[in-house]
Amino acid sequence: MGRYVPYLLFGLVGLVLLGIGLFSGRFVLYLTMRVMLLSIFALGYNLLLGRTGLLSFGHAAFFACGSYGMSLCFLHVTPNPLVGVFAGVCLAVLAALIIGFFCVRHTEIYFAMLTLAFGMMVFSLVWNLRSITGGDDGLVGIGRAPCLGFPIARDSQFYFMVLVFFALTVWVIHRIRSSAFGLVLAGIRENPQRASFAGVSVRLYRLAAFVISGAFAGLAGSLAAMLESNTNPFSAHWTHSAEPVLVSLIGGLQTFSGPIVGSLIFVVLREIIERFATNWMLWFGILLLVIIMGFRGGAMGRIEAFFARKATPRGEEGRP
Repeated sequence: MGRYVPYLLFGLVGLVLLGIGLFSGRFVLYLTMRVMLLSIFALGYNLLLGRTGLLSFGHAAFFACGSYGMSLCFLHVTPNPLVGVFAGVCLAVLAALIIGFFCVRHTEIYFAMLTLAFGMMVFSLVWNLRSITGGDDGLVGIGRAPCLGFPIARDSQFYFMVLVFFALTVWVIHRIRSSAFGLVLAGIRENPQRASFAGVSVRLYRLAAFVISGAFAGLAGSLAAMLESNTNPFSAHWTHSAEPVLVSLIGGLQTFSGPIVGSLIFVVLREIIERFATNWMLWFGILLLVIIMGFRGGAMGRIEAFFARKATPRGEEGRP
């Protein structure tokens, strides 16, 4: 019975999300879409950080590639939203493949610093290529043409498109983590030398994880451009890359649902503090520090540990 509990919980979450789309007002819809988009970004990112053990500070570059790819496709090629999303994801994958080829040759702090350097290069390109990207003004006027015959111009309609992509992301990431490929990534995280001695191409697997996480960052960026009807160069800034890192830490690096829970906590806390505090960034940072340091293993890590202790019969807790 216990193995079906996660599926029941995800089914319940799905019903709640459907209810929000059908009965909530515009602000709640907008906030929920922000949570889902950040979850897509963080789920893909945690495949790299939590599953493979590689810390990247440049994933905002792939988010921006998705956002600008979608926007440029809408403005110059076709208003079809699915084609735009596909173009954004393809651009993000191409950028991740090129950047990852150089970065996965290194590990730990060297990998992190390389991703930061490449990310800032992308930010600089987006900022300076004014004739293509609009420079510091970004690109505006990104509309929402009908998708497969269904109108998505209103937030209450676009919400369900975001929900479908969010559900697909959850399913795909779950399949990847539970597949042989996901288990190899976990093995590389724990002991790359032993994985290499076993005949695993560590660099190739790390590159694959890097490209997949970049693809989901591009997907989130494409949908964000449609949600906000614009994109700007700060979507590629390294400070934006910190969001999936914080979200993964808040929710739990080693858990599947951690990035989703972390995204909810991050977005809701930020919204509340922005409304009631003048120096909101200071208080937001303090609260995040308390959460991260107080919940070692993240919120979901603590919850899973609690239920694991409850499930352990008395007398067996101290046994090896």
